[in-house]
Amino acid sequence: MNEPTPKFDTRVQELKYKVLKEVAKSMWNDSLQEDLYDIPKTIVPGPKPSMRCCIYKERAIVEERIKVATNNASLSKNIVQVIKIACDECPIGGYQVTNVCRGCIAHRCEKACRKNAIKFDPKTRTASIDKEICVNCGLCAKACSYNAIQNFLRPCQQACKIKALTIDENFAADIDESKCINCGHCVAQCPFGAIMDKSFIGDVINMIKDSDYSKKYKVYAIVAPSISSQFKYATLGQVITAIKRLGFHSVIEAALGADMVAFDEAKELEERGQLTSSCCPAFVQLIKKTYPKIADKISHNPSPMVAAAKYIKSIDPTAKTVFIGPCIAKKSEGLEESVKPFIDSVMTFEELQALIDSRNIVASELEENKLDNASYYGRIFARCGGLSESVAEALKEQGSSFEVKGLQADGIDNCKLALNKFNVGDKTYNFIEGMACTGGCIGGPSCLTHEIRDKNEVDKYGREAAEKTILDAIRIKI
Repeated sequence: MNEPTPKFDTRVQELKYKVLKEVAKSMWNDSLQEDLYDIPKTIVPGPKPSMRCCIYKERAIVEERIKVATNNASLSKNIVQVIKIACDECPIGGYQVTNVCRGCIAHRCEKACRKNAIKFDPKTRTASIDKEICVNCGLCAKACSYNAIQNFLRPCQQACKIKALTIDENFAADIDESKCINCGHCVAQCPFGAIMDKSFIGDVINMIKDSDYSKKYKVYAIVAPSISSQFKYATLGQVITAIKRLGFHSVIEAALGADMVAFDEAKELEERGQLTSSCCPAFVQLIKKTYPKIADKISHNPSPMVAAAKYIKSIDPTAKTVFIGPCIAKKSEGLEESVKPFIDSVMTFEELQALIDSRNIVASELEENKLDNASYYGRIFARCGGLSESVAEALKEQGSSFEVKGLQADGIDNCKLALNKFNVGDKTYNFIEGMACTGGCIGGPSCLTHEIRDKNEVDKYGREAAEKTILDAIRIKI
């Protein structure tokens, strides 16, 4: 029996999955170099193209995808990469006057424009926008009674809230790595799949194979609590068994690290008086690159991923750790010098699915393994608001009367609004919980499907450990 095909949002995700699966198959068999020519033909068999102008371009794009999927050395250091040949060179957008314009005499759009970029054709009386002057503020669109002015910004640029995506001389997308925070929103939103995150799936496979051969170390999987809202074709317990079947020695909850972080962050908040969270690497990079003035307010605590890995290596110094979650920014965090000693590799849920299927493991037919490392509070870190609740609970368990005045922000725009308060010295809040994805980690760019952003799934998963306090989880550990 074959494993049910996972539900993906788009054909772009399906294509990415197919490439990752074929690459993984070849790497398990030590035949990647020999298979490089055949994989594009396997994924795009022909004879007619199904997505692009010709079969040759489709296969060429797959070849570039293989490079990103194998973390090719010729790529830049940034985790998020643009596959130039796949970019459809969408029209350079911004605000434009459509044919809905009635040539009215009110000229509200003209009055609203502070740059005098609105011009009128004397014959048709219709408006146009001088793109040399326009700053894309959108005030004219808001003023128009007919909604005749629309924003035709490229999907990737719309997704990038920090303006790290630009257009190169060939009209293809380009990433300003000095601004990019590797949140991965552009990866999820590009309709042509021209933006992709580097994969370390090959490193993980080699790690597992070497572990099995040499017996010198064990490989531990650290799974994000947002896994509870994924892999709907099998139970969570069956997915845990599937991960072990891949060759992982143990599967540990990143939520255990979250319990540790909540406990220490509560102490730090009381001592310092005002903090921002440090769990989301994209949020941390947003502060460092856009709000350097308040970078000193970032919590000194590691992320739950790092806290869990650090603990594993404290009890098994030879261990290798692999984090598995919905986050692309975690790959970037894993490469930081301060994190490298604890995290050996990072994978996404998309890559885990490809890895499971590359070994023909049918998760829905497996027995169940239970996860039992963390408390309710550690598990709800997966959704917006969970961290603030956990810090408040940790203070309570520590016997402190300190009050958390938290501001929860999910999505880059909301994070920026929240950070502006600290930036101008607002004392209304003493703790900003920032998560770069909508809804929190359950809305991460590398979820199998983005239809499931239900915090109730996370809370339900958390309630399975409801009898365990944060202190219980830290004491019991693994």
